[in-house]
Amino acid sequence: MEQLDWKLGPSDIESRSFAIIDSEAGSHNWDPQSWTVVRRLIHTSADFDYARDLVISPGAVESGVKAIREGAVVLTDTKMALSGINLKRLGGFPNRLVCLIDNLATKAEAEKTGLTRAMAAVDLALTGEVGAQGAIWVFGNAPTALLRLLERLGADPGLAVPRLVVGLPVGFVNALESKRALAASSLPYFITNLSRKGGSNVAAAAINALAALAKAESWKS
Repeated sequence: MEQLDWKLGPSDIESRSFAIIDSEAGSHNWDPQSWTVVRRLIHTSADFDYARDLVISPGAVESGVKAIREGAVVLTDTKMALSGINLKRLGGFPNRLVCLIDNLATKAEAEKTGLTRAMAAVDLALTGEVGAQGAIWVFGNAPTALLRLLERLGADPGLAVPRLVVGLPVGFVNALESKRALAASSLPYFITNLSRKGGSNVAAAAINALAALAKAESWKS
């Protein structure tokens, strides 16, 4: 039987995992801050494809870090994504984490309009403070919600431009298409990937990586 060194603390496991990822990923063209995000996604999924197909728009990491430091609202498409965001990493900043999928107004709007609840949640968010000020939007499960956000922003220039959109919905129907639409949009700051892969855990991991960068003293102001 292989000798295992399994009695490790969480920080030891994480640091060893990152070392393995750095070693196995080999050479790449990611800058150190972007690699922090990519590596966290690989760590969460054990999938090195993120090193190849992730798309981070210019300035997206900087915008996300600044938004976290300034206490921007972080709005997720599912409770799973919400619960995956590490509150300890965000603990030093006044961010409010919001998911409207189970809001009574969301359910009523979905029943009235025939929209999915995820789409109705986007509409509800845009009618409140999120529509008046920039937020971090996080999509890990609902491509229809991501497409709805792009549709609404394209139709109404009066809506606040998101500080960052993390678009990583998983699936076979409209998931890849929604990511392509995000990458081709006029939004300045986004993180997405050009494949069917993704998920709430991966989307939350991107926020956790940005929060870690936000707390790092070495991060440029």
